[in-house]
Amino acid sequence: MNQAELTIRINRKESFIIANDGQFLGKLSLNIYDVDSILNKYGRYGNSYSPTSIMNKYSTYGSQYSSLSPFNQYTNTPPIIFLHGVQVGYLSVNRYIAGAVNPYEIEDWMKYNALYY
Repeated sequence: MNQAELTIRINRKESFIIANDGQFLGKLSLNIYDVDSILNKYGRYGNSYSPTSIMNKYSTYGSQYSSLSPFNQYTNTPPIIFLHGVQVGYLSVNRYIAGAVNPYEIEDWMKYNALYY
């Protein structure tokens, strides 16, 4: 994702995650039919076979060994969480990262923040 695309999403006040290398990793939306939602099992960001999905445990963004994955307990470069266009924290199982949301609890976090659209 380039800076212009990021600015557009921020200005639209979207909720999403972005990898530390700039790769867009999907919208934070409880709508399982939203093509960009991380909960859409058939979309590019929720599919367990997609290279741009945190749900793909063999991908750069879903592997427990990748420094860009929220599932790597030692990473210092986890995905960044934006809530309504504002950077609010990180998606990571690394308990030493301040502001980290555990990826296993992201759906509950989305419900708490009423991300139904």
